[in-house]
Amino acid sequence: MSTDALIVTSPTGVDVELAIAGPGSRAYAFLIDWHIRLLVALTWYVAAAYKLSGMPYLVAGSPASSFAIAGIPAIAIYFLYHPLVELAMRGGTPGKRMAGVRVVNRQGGSPSTLAVLVRNAFRLIDSAPALYGIGMCMTIFTVQRVRLGDLAAGTLLVHDGDTDAKALMQLGSLSLNPTLDAGTLALGNDLLLRWNDLQPERRRELARDLLHRIDTAVGSASDLGRLDALNDRNLQQRLRNSLSGRPA
Repeated sequence: MSTDALIVTSPTGVDVELAIAGPGSRAYAFLIDWHIRLLVALTWYVAAAYKLSGMPYLVAGSPASSFAIAGIPAIAIYFLYHPLVELAMRGGTPGKRMAGVRVVNRQGGSPSTLAVLVRNAFRLIDSAPALYGIGMCMTIFTVQRVRLGDLAAGTLLVHDGDTDAKALMQLGSLSLNPTLDAGTLALGNDLLLRWNDLQPERRRELARDLLHRIDTAVGSASDLGRLDALNDRNLQQRLRNSLSGRPA
């Protein structure tokens, strides 16, 4: 396996190469995210403290309830920022987006909830003894630039600026319907990938035609009236379900 890229064969039969991010990209993304989570945590603490005591901090002797309201959420924001944001952004964070990188699993898709939690739990070890010493050394000397959290979770950090990479991630997020041919899967994936870039009328027309094609392939009748009644969000979800073989 290449030490600089993850090569994955997509369900459409096309090999996609995802360039593995090095320690420089990791450090850049981390610094941005560190500033964001620190700013958000401090903003909460200062705002809550000012509301409770009229000062931007809690003085000694403040009630325990004040520390619970101001301090505990601030600490939670700081330490839970990465796992919660990575789950919400499917392997990304604002810092990773600015650095052009993303967390993926070994198949090139978005990491599972368990993988994200395991990866971030190991930050406590990777950050030791200071300034991510263990984690940075691991990313310099390991074959695929991974830290301990990545080894434990089965994840990689890859560059995320390529259309093919985004297409693979879209495919990786689907539990693909085995009854559909590669062409239909590729068309559906492309439509989902470009959904927000298309005019509403055009994407509705394409989705309706593709859903009719999928229904025909699996031997069920299309309810065109029901499709027309769906709003954009529900139509998009219906297409995703059909490509995945899940109930409509």
